[in-house]
Amino acid sequence: MLKSLDLENLTAFAEARLKFSKGLNVFVGGNGSGKTHLLKILYSIPAANWEEGRRVQGAQPTKAMIQTKLSSKIVGVFRPEALGRLARRVQGRSRCRINLRFFQAELNLDLSFSNASKLEVTIDLMPTAWLRMAPAYIPTRELLTIYPNFVATYESRYLDIEETWRDTCILLGTPLQRGPKETRINELLEPIEEAMQGKIILDRNGRFYLRSDTGLMEMPLVAEGFRKLGMVARLIATGALADTGYLFWDEPESNLNPRLVKQVARTIYDLSRGGTQVFIATHSLFLLRELEIILSDLPDQERKCRFFGLHAGPAGTEILQGNGIEDIGDITSLDEELEQSDRYLSLSQVLAGP
Repeated sequence: MLKSLDLENLTAFAEARLKFSKGLNVFVGGNGSGKTHLLKILYSIPAANWEEGRRVQGAQPTKAMIQTKLSSKIVGVFRPEALGRLARRVQGRSRCRINLRFFQAELNLDLSFSNASKLEVTIDLMPTAWLRMAPAYIPTRELLTIYPNFVATYESRYLDIEETWRDTCILLGTPLQRGPKETRINELLEPIEEAMQGKIILDRNGRFYLRSDTGLMEMPLVAEGFRKLGMVARLIATGALADTGYLFWDEPESNLNPRLVKQVARTIYDLSRGGTQVFIATHSLFLLRELEIILSDLPDQERKCRFFGLHAGPAGTEILQGNGIEDIGDITSLDEELEQSDRYLSLSQVLAGP
C-alpha cells in the first residue's frame, strides 16, 4: 500500500507532501487543479513495477529495467509529447522529483527527470521487489462498449489514447475469480448488481452484456451509468478488487444519477474497508456528502480515510490534507454548489409567497 508521496515541480505542483490512508483517499478540487495528475502518477509507478515484474518472471529488479519501464509507463499514461513536458513550467532549467513510499519498504522509489528530458529518468532509490497485484485505474469514460478487440488494436496500432484504457481493458478481460475469495466477491457484487438490475457477462466473442430477467442486452444499449457500475462489478468479479490491491478512480460520479452515486459511495467504502487502497478524484458535493454520511457512523479509529483539498494559485497548486472534509479548506466548485442551493431555496420561498 502507498504510504506517502513527495513532489517537486510536477505539472501544477511546485511542491507537495502527501500522507495516505491505507483505506480511502479523496482528492477534491476544481478543474485544472491537478487531481487527475495525482491519480496518474500514483498509478503509473506501481503499474510499471507490476508489469515489469510479470514480464521478467522472477528476475530481481535492476536499475535498467526500472528506468526503461517507468519512463515509458509515465509517458503512456499522461501522453505528453516528451517526458520533460510534465515538469512544471518555469524559466530556464528545472527538475521534477517524485518520491513514493510504500508501507512495504522494498517497493519504495525515488525518481527525477529534467524539463528537457525526452524519455530519460534518474532513479535515486529503486525497489528491490516486484508488486504482486495489478493496480486498477478507472477513467472517466466507461470502457465496456469499446472492449471488443481494443487491446489488440491498441498494441498493434498507434492510438493517441492514454494507456490506462488499455490497462483497464486487460483487467476487464481477466477470467472470473474462483475459490476462497468468491464469498467476499459476492458480498461486494450483490448491491451493485441490484442497482444495475442485472449481471455483467463476457461472451466467447469478446463482448460484454448486461444479463437481466428479460435477457441479454448489448453494452451500447445499456444506460451509461450502469456501464460505469458494470466496470467496477467486473473488476470485483475477476478478483482485481476483491480484498487487496489498489483502485484509482477518476470522477466516480461522472454521468451517474444521484441514486447510483449513493451506490458508488457505498461501494468505494466497502472496497476500502475490505483491504483495497482506494484513491478517487472528485469535485462532486453529492458524492462527498454521501461518503461523509457513511463515515459519520464509524468511530474515529475505524474511519481510515484521508481528504486532500487542491487549491490552484499563481504559485502552483497547494494541498491541504486531513482526516475530514473540514480539514481541506474551501473548494470553489463545492462552494458554488452550496451557493446555488441557497439561491434556489430563496427563489422557492419567493415563489411560494406569504
